[in-house]
Amino acid sequence: MSAIAGIYPLQHEPLDPELGPALMQQLDRYPADELRTWQSKDIFLGCLSQWVTPQSLGETLPFYDAERKLAITADAIIDNREELFERLQVPRGDRVSIPDSLLILLAYEKWGDQAPVYLVGDFAFMIWDERKRALFGARDFSGNRTLYFLRSRGLLSFCTVIHPLLSMPGADRTLNEGWASEFLAIHTRTDVSDLYSTVYQSIEQLPPSHSISVSGGNISFSRYCTLQAPPELRLRSDQEYEEAFREVFGQAVRDRLRTHRAVGANLSGGLDSGSVVSFAAAELRRQGQPLHTFSSYPVDNFVDFNIGKRVADERPYIQETIDHVGNIQPNFLNFPHLSPYNDIDEWLDIMEMPYKFIENSYWLKGIFEQAQMKNIGVLLSGQRGNWSISWGPALDYQAKLIREFRWISFYRENRKYNESMGANRKKVFQIVGKKAFPALTQLLPAKQHEAPPDLIHPDFARRTEVEERLRVLGINSGSSQTIYDIRRKHFEQPHVWNVNGTVATKLSLKYRVWDRDPTNDLRVIRFCLSVPESQYVQNGVDRSLIRRAMKGLLPDEVRLNRKRRGVQGADGIYRMLPKWEAFLQELREMIKDPRTSAYLNNTGLAECLNRLGSEPAPSMIFNSDFRLLTRGLVFYRFLKRLS
Repeated sequence: MSAIAGIYPLQHEPLDPELGPALMQQLDRYPADELRTWQSKDIFLGCLSQWVTPQSLGETLPFYDAERKLAITADAIIDNREELFERLQVPRGDRVSIPDSLLILLAYEKWGDQAPVYLVGDFAFMIWDERKRALFGARDFSGNRTLYFLRSRGLLSFCTVIHPLLSMPGADRTLNEGWASEFLAIHTRTDVSDLYSTVYQSIEQLPPSHSISVSGGNISFSRYCTLQAPPELRLRSDQEYEEAFREVFGQAVRDRLRTHRAVGANLSGGLDSGSVVSFAAAELRRQGQPLHTFSSYPVDNFVDFNIGKRVADERPYIQETIDHVGNIQPNFLNFPHLSPYNDIDEWLDIMEMPYKFIENSYWLKGIFEQAQMKNIGVLLSGQRGNWSISWGPALDYQAKLIREFRWISFYRENRKYNESMGANRKKVFQIVGKKAFPALTQLLPAKQHEAPPDLIHPDFARRTEVEERLRVLGINSGSSQTIYDIRRKHFEQPHVWNVNGTVATKLSLKYRVWDRDPTNDLRVIRFCLSVPESQYVQNGVDRSLIRRAMKGLLPDEVRLNRKRRGVQGADGIYRMLPKWEAFLQELREMIKDPRTSAYLNNTGLAECLNRLGSEPAPSMIFNSDFRLLTRGLVFYRFLKRLS
């Protein structure tokens, strides 16, 4: 785990010897095991190293291979090491100790600019090819590590984080209005769709799944990975699919336990994190080590409100998993001193840009703080499980059967679902009908309810033509899409993943803890995309494959739970009550501040503020008015920093 940086003169002019050290000095805010630089007459490379894996202890980065005439700086953990050892014919005696950066270098020597295609893991790296006088780099398929760059005054400068690049000659802090318009216009937690851009006009980024090549003053980009459904996996029985799932997912979990420090895991009361923990705890037991779990629950005196099938306090389910799995040292945390409002400035420091996940910000940061105190090297999570390992929406599957005119299968699934859930047959059929033909539902008379206002100012939206750009990508137009369309785009369009990778990289650097998600393993995703849909929903049961595969590995209270699901951050407004008046006052200032008038829909936000009230109900945390106001407030704080 590292923060990498470098400077390359595009016209091969002599490099100012003071620029590189000045760039690296900007990384002083992060804890480090070592900071090294390497420089030739053509290029400067630097690396702030945080040693996580056993192979990284004492690893030399940047590294120059005099025999191959290659230099590398890398922020990487590679997971398919055994596969690469075989492909690259690495001697068996070297395999235990070889660092991941050298493995990347060997892959580049063999496959050139196709090397990233063969890598599984979290990585961003840059390689200087002295013979070709060319620079090559790449970012992993889902962007779990970030890489930014600046083109200015004949130099290409790059870094894992943004702020060092802003110190370079020619950089400026001008707001990128294209980025800002997308951030404000997109309704979901996705920040932007244009993944070459950042919030600063002068700073660019390398998108997930992309490589960069620099030669002869020319800079080019290439997408090396596009995730599409592979040929359907055909096995002979349900049991064979379950065994195949356990094999591929178990390997992904084991590969992510590689650290010389302690291993931690986020643990909620659900299937995804529970499955990760089950495999991890079993493997660590064989190694004679415990698994440290971190679980968030609401602050004391918070009274849960009606949130349908959602539950804010998952401790009973979490405890069931802990007791069943064993070899776990649990940490139940409620962070009484933290709140979404109090942490905005610190999160802006961490992210270096506005963010949209304010409701969950306090417990995310709190868990990393606690993990750091316990000397955790890798912190496992299951953030992407809903789209991979625990895929299988029952009612959407019934709708799919209708669209495919598979009436007998539909009748069986519908009947089994209603029986097992005790559901109202008529209501279920109405829901399924709408899901089956979402485009037709737009033609029906809609229920009269006031739509929330847009966060973006209408004039700003028109001037930047943001709605046209988003419409091309199908963003903000989900009503006519099926869940299968959304899942396909989730894996095909890198902008969906970028924000998670940005958060993971920047939290890891601040706290020296690497976030690792086995549900996001490239091998796991390809496997899950190949599995027939009939494995994911069976006999009316959603997420059937993982429920069946985890039999005996998770308690049935968690494995078979279909009626209650956890939700984090429900107590956010309750935590903010001591500062509620200050929060309202800042919102009033935001709406009146001339700096926001060109960007924010302040008329609509004023209406939201009126509805929010001076004595908020805790349930407002999931209300669109609160969401728009807090997103606007985060953007406002960032604007004030720029000015």
